[in-house]
Amino acid sequence: MTFNIHQDYSEDTGIRHSKYSETSGEDFYHDKLNEIFYGCYTRNEVLELVLDGGDDGYTPSFLDESIGNLVYDFTLDVVKTMLHIVSDWEPYWIDEIEKKTYPKWEERRRKGEQATITKSHGAWYRLINGVPEKRVWIVYTEEQ
Repeated sequence: MTFNIHQDYSEDTGIRHSKYSETSGEDFYHDKLNEIFYGCYTRNEVLELVLDGGDDGYTPSFLDESIGNLVYDFTLDVVKTMLHIVSDWEPYWIDEIEKKTYPKWEERRRKGEQATITKSHGAWYRLINGVPEKRVWIVYTEEQ
C-alpha cells in the first residue's frame, strides 16, 4: 500500500503536538498512520510512506512524533520490515528517521517511556507480545 502524506493527509503539516499545531505529527499518527499501518500489518503488506509533495516539507518534529510512535507501538523490528519510506525530493529525511528516530523511540519503548499526548485520542493499536490490541493507551489530562 502507498500513502502520500501530502496527498492523503494534508498539504500543510504542522509540528510535533496537537496542542501547538493543527495537522501535527501527533494527529497524523492517531488519525491516520496507526490504523493504516495496522491494516498493512494484518495483511502482511509493506506500507510505502511517501514524503514527497507539497511546498513546505516537514518539520523534524512532525516526522519524529508520527514515525516514532509507530516504532513505540509496533516495535522497531516490525517497522523496519513493514515500512518503506520514500523521498526523492529530500532523501536526507530517510537517513534522519533511520539513524535518529528509530533508535530513540525503540529505546523509549524498551524503557516504557510513553509518548506525550496533548489532546484526547480514540483507541489505537499496539502490539502486545506480537498481537495487535486496540485501546486508549494514554489518557489525556490537562496536567500533561
